[in-house]
Amino acid sequence: MIGRPRSPRPPGAASVRRGVLGALAGVAALLATGVTAAPAGAAPEPGVAAPAAQQRALAFWTPERMRAATPLDVLTVDRSEVRTAAPRKGKLAVVAPSAPASAVGPLAFPHGGGPWSGGGAVTRTAGRVFFTYQGRTASCSGNAVTSANKSTVLTAGHCVKMQGAWHTNWVFVPGYHDGQRPYGTWAAAKTLSTPQWTASEDINHDIGAAVVAPLDGKRLTDVVGGQGLAFNTGYNKAMYSFGFPAAAPYDGEKFIYCSGTTFRDFLLSSDHGLTCNMTGGSSGGPWFTQFDEATGTGLQSSVNSFKYNFLPNAMYGPYFGADAQNLYQSAQSS
Repeated sequence: MIGRPRSPRPPGAASVRRGVLGALAGVAALLATGVTAAPAGAAPEPGVAAPAAQQRALAFWTPERMRAATPLDVLTVDRSEVRTAAPRKGKLAVVAPSAPASAVGPLAFPHGGGPWSGGGAVTRTAGRVFFTYQGRTASCSGNAVTSANKSTVLTAGHCVKMQGAWHTNWVFVPGYHDGQRPYGTWAAAKTLSTPQWTASEDINHDIGAAVVAPLDGKRLTDVVGGQGLAFNTGYNKAMYSFGFPAAAPYDGEKFIYCSGTTFRDFLLSSDHGLTCNMTGGSSGGPWFTQFDEATGTGLQSSVNSFKYNFLPNAMYGPYFGADAQNLYQSAQSS
């Protein structure tokens, strides 16, 4: 399970208990900003936002509040507190992208982190996630995927629920850049996660999803398209990772990517690892196998999840196995 949050520390400070310490990259996207969240209202059930709450979320996220949603110090993961089971495997399953293709120029591979300058479908399907957490404004990243309801966004589990509470005022801004919202702001009608994250915040299963409400009578992927998905791909794959890191040296305003051949985490989790310098705020951003730089489309196979604080240039993302596939099915059928 995830270690309990410690008090914020100055950048670079480490909390040493026993064994190996780690840090959730996207939980690092939570910083108290002095802005008090508007009441979200009572939800019919955990993770569900009634229409009135959706409207409050859209009104809450002004440009000023989005700019103020900056990272909190990292949380630690102690070996003695981790009781994770390896993700359940299954047969390879693929969902094709539904995003229209567009031209993208060749970019460096591998790449340890820098602005994505190629354009393409990924600049529309990926975006920033904003929400309130314990009364504070916060940000993560997410991505629109092909789905039956045309309304499904994938992100990290801790970007929908943490410390036993579901986040409120949850919105997705696809194609966000430099404070701009070219495809609108989409409020979540429902947020979900894997059973393991929901029950015990298990880092092996740090995967979340949101079903967003229609905007101006249109559904999400009818507007921005949807990326494909792949489950049970195995390890050691060529992958591209994307997100909106908001902690130094980044500021959350630029779309950043990393690329390379992944490796399997040999420390605390069963995650994929990738050389990547993205920071807090990137959590929940998509990882793609079979990513085509010529079109900006690929098969989402993980999300940015966490970093170890002694390995700042390595990002980790959960293995998309049977439970990730079940989460996707639950989301797209909602």
